[in-house]
Amino acid sequence: MSTIRRQSIISSFVVYIGFAFGFLNTYLLTRQGGFTKEEYGLIAMFVAVAQVMFSLANVGMPAFLNKFFPYYKAHLPENKNDQLTWALLLPCAGFLIVLLLGLGFKNIVANKIFSNSPELLNYYYWLFPFGFGFTIFMVLEAYSWQRGKAVISNFLKEVVFRAFVTLLILLTAVGFIKNFNTFIGLYSFIYIALVSYLLFYFRRRKQLNFTIQRSNVTQKFLKKITALIGFVWGGGLVFSLASVVDTLIIAAVLPNGVGAAAVFTFGQYVASLIQAPQRAVVSASVGALSQAWKDKDFKKINKIYHRSSINQLLFSCAMFSLIWINFEDGIFTFHLQKEYIASKWIFFYIGLTYILDMGTGLNGQIISTSSYWKFEFKTRMILFAITLPLTYFLTVKYGIVGPPFANLISYSIYNAIRYSFLLKKFNMQPFDRKTLLALALGGACFLLAYLPLKNYTGLHWMVIRSLLFCVPFAAGMIWMKLSPDAIPVWLTLKKKLRLG
Repeated sequence: MSTIRRQSIISSFVVYIGFAFGFLNTYLLTRQGGFTKEEYGLIAMFVAVAQVMFSLANVGMPAFLNKFFPYYKAHLPENKNDQLTWALLLPCAGFLIVLLLGLGFKNIVANKIFSNSPELLNYYYWLFPFGFGFTIFMVLEAYSWQRGKAVISNFLKEVVFRAFVTLLILLTAVGFIKNFNTFIGLYSFIYIALVSYLLFYFRRRKQLNFTIQRSNVTQKFLKKITALIGFVWGGGLVFSLASVVDTLIIAAVLPNGVGAAAVFTFGQYVASLIQAPQRAVVSASVGALSQAWKDKDFKKINKIYHRSSINQLLFSCAMFSLIWINFEDGIFTFHLQKEYIASKWIFFYIGLTYILDMGTGLNGQIISTSSYWKFEFKTRMILFAITLPLTYFLTVKYGIVGPPFANLISYSIYNAIRYSFLLKKFNMQPFDRKTLLALALGGACFLLAYLPLKNYTGLHWMVIRSLLFCVPFAAGMIWMKLSPDAIPVWLTLKKKLRLG
């Protein structure tokens, strides 16, 4: 567990450096006198559409890498390992089909479905290099996780990508980039640059070998691989659509769709601060879970399940509280465009969804790396079947707060199903009395920091409110020993600082 803890901590640190760049980017894109709301919304649309393209083109290759990498590594020398060859070749072929479909149905996509978002038509062709780079990067990210290099892929995705965006924004602000057309053109190639670096990195480490000769491992597991990628590809497509359908429906249904998507994206981005450690925990744990299933080490799996739950619950409750007590004050203090105040309740519902999803631990990763990965596909089908119609109807009825409320309902059902499955099938469940203590501690510290100071505004009051929450929360967490991973970190910190 110390390896997972170490990688999780380092990856979390990397993720938050990335979020510092992301916060700067969001500020520069949404401040008064900066980019227009429509331009910010268009950038958000690029990410959502790229996610759809990846879902269509990846052909289940990330799951193929996560599930079968230990078998290829154990039975093949590096120069005869053909897993990465297929993992990259098939998505390239898949994206070619996506490209042909995108060009063939351009008028339907841009003029019919997104008729409320005419800005999308102006930059339609730039979606494809962005989507292709994103697709290949996500495949290489899975390969990085299995190679124990999650920190590298996280650094590129969370820090370098956002640093490139910061550079483009600053070059636009000083007039070096003359217009938004050039900005989007350069933005669309960032992931391709990151892919090039990852390939170079693994090549230098002699971990990038291509061979089209089918290995004995591929031949032995071909039926299982085919079944896995068939189910997981379909499930991944459904899950990815479910994760971005809110942005797409807002752009398609609401007046000034791209502008409305900008407000939604702002609330969604702020809420993603809550979810950041989940990315680090997942990237650090997937390889260990795959190996544990191979070794039938159920004790280790259960341990990862429990620790991922309590650690993520503590963090998500703390982060949600810190943002909520300072949300409106932050909008006005940092002089953001006043339209973004409407994203407060978007953050609220998405934030609750993340607390629920993180608090139930790595249930999806545990199921997807097990021999019951087909069940994960079924649950994703259920999620999509609930999310799509619910998001549409709640958007029509309640406007921009409809999608996050639909997500809260959908993910509650989704996680309840997965929780019940692991409990029934393996007698695994992540909760104990510390779960209730964590929720009680978060609620008490929230009231302590919010109620006395809610009417005070300004940066110094934001700092005071935050300290009034963080100090008792951290002290309570350590005193009650709520997190098994926080205690070793605290003891190490005490030793280094010579606190006794």
